[in-house]
Amino acid sequence: MLIQVFDPALCCSTGVCGTEVDEALVTFAADADWLRAQGVTLERYNLAQQPLVFAETPAVSAFLSLSGEEGLPLVLVDGQVALTGRYPSRSELARFAGLSAAASIKKVSKAGCCPGSGCC
Repeated sequence: MLIQVFDPALCCSTGVCGTEVDEALVTFAADADWLRAQGVTLERYNLAQQPLVFAETPAVSAFLSLSGEEGLPLVLVDGQVALTGRYPSRSELARFAGLSAAASIKKVSKAGCCPGSGCC
């Protein structure tokens, strides 16, 4: 099982960039860390930092040709488009990964950003 998230051009993946905090990115970063802790492989790619991956991934390249960067984020599950235009919730990530719904119900701390990420 491989989940890939193709982000729009961002300064960092946590959403703690500049003076405005994007809560959706903060929540998703925590949910992605949770999913990885469950043993699931989740990869993230940032259009500003890894444009070649976008161009070399057929599903992503085709998506961008039709929708443009405005359609991002794009989530692929084993190479298939699973979600576009927003970040998945923790329960959606659990479903994509084949985890039980009960595993995804855990309170997410929004007290700070990702420790050690260098973004905060």
